[in-house]
Amino acid sequence: MANDLERRAEAAPETSGNFITGHAARFNSPAIIAGAFREFLRPGCFSRSLRETPDVLALLHHDPGRILGRVSAGTLQLREDAQGLRFELEADPSTPDGQTAIGTVSRRDIKGCSIGFRVVEEDWDTDGAGFPVRTILDVDLLEMSLVGWPAYESTNAEMVKQRNANGAAERLRRKAEAAMRLRGIL
Repeated sequence: MANDLERRAEAAPETSGNFITGHAARFNSPAIIAGAFREFLRPGCFSRSLRETPDVLALLHHDPGRILGRVSAGTLQLREDAQGLRFELEADPSTPDGQTAIGTVSRRDIKGCSIGFRVVEEDWDTDGAGFPVRTILDVDLLEMSLVGWPAYESTNAEMVKQRNANGAAERLRRKAEAAMRLRGIL
């Protein structure tokens, strides 16, 4: 019948998730690399890669066998903010590595991060004492990791519990956008 009322509504479920969030890297924060040079990340060094790279992994201790999330699956969100590379990881408690991440970050045994990248553009200089200083201007970001000993000590990772329908809807939207980006639609 032409007059039958049709309704389209999606009930946004109440969810409770295990989210780990923080900064995987911080701008203008020094790290001493192998005792050989001081390194800084310049603001904007991730922006091109975040636009152009369809997939970045979240790992535990840089181990590619311990995947915690990924951008293309919608379980990892990355963005640059004024402080650095911000992340939100939805940790899966049904996996052993998800349980490890949730437990160790909750207890603050792991409270820092590291990144895996290829340098695209860099600048070298020396400080007043002749110590080499490397400033990273542009990178191809491959992964971010939860680690016990971060080179950049100013990074952070902490548990955040989210319990609301808006959070679930936002995650679904980001997941759909990630799938479209992977297919070249966005």
